Amino acid sequence: MSHTAQPGRRFGLIVIGDEILVGHRSDKHLPAFRDMLSACGHGLAWCWILPDDPDLLTRQLTDSMAAGLPVFCCGGIGATPDDHTRACAAAAAGVALERHAQALTLIEDRFGAEAYPYRVLMADLPAGAQLIPNPVNQIPGFMIREHWFLPGFPRMAWPMAQWVLETQYPAAVPPREAALMVQGAPESRLIPLMRALDGTFPGLKHFSLPHIGDDPQDRYVLLGFRGVGDLEAALAALRDALDAEGIAYGPPPGDARD
Repeated sequence: MSHTAQPGRRFGLIVIGDEILVGHRSDKHLPAFRDMLSACGHGLAWCWILPDDPDLLTRQLTDSMAAGLPVFCCGGIGATPDDHTRACAAAAAGVALERHAQALTLIEDRFGAEAYPYRVLMADLPAGAQLIPNPVNQIPGFMIREHWFLPGFPRMAWPMAQWVLETQYPAAVPPREAALMVQGAPESRLIPLMRALDGTFPGLKHFSLPHIGDDPQDRYVLLGFRGVGDLEAALAALRDALDAEGIAYGPPPGDARD
């Protein structure tokens, strides 16, 4: 693997719906998008779960649009009175909500006369929005300010997101990870060492992951690096630093992620 390869993009994920926060449904988007992005060499920077609250949605979308990351947003783009996402996206982007001609045609073709008076509201999108094809029922999602707005239903949202990734974001070199298992030393003793190594290897992020078991023999810290960069050199430097401090270490166990 080339150590000059560029890492993939980092994405935000917004999941919208009171039904998740009150417990009527469980969120399935976070693990699905994490895996989907990872398979393409990309990653999640953050995830928000937000209610169907227009003021809050507008504030949060305004902040995320200003941050510059691509963001997937799932939920709230239907036509019922509790679906505020389309209007909030327009407000956050500083544009009007207007009827999108192509979206209107798709909805009329799908529903005919039954598109009116309510289903047609799903064609009211932020001015300048681009459409995202929906292979399930042809009612599109939309994109504005690199925010990709999708239905809340996983069976629609996930293939639509996959289309976005395949057509808009080339697959990148996936990050790698390597770690050592440190026993007999608390994390506090590792902090100076970590500070000295942090930022030394471009494309790599230093991490510490403690494992606290009931048996003292089953307590350790996984200390390592992840990302796209010279992982072998980073791990060699970590070994040298641990040796210099007289801290014992070994290979990580086969499954150390609790």
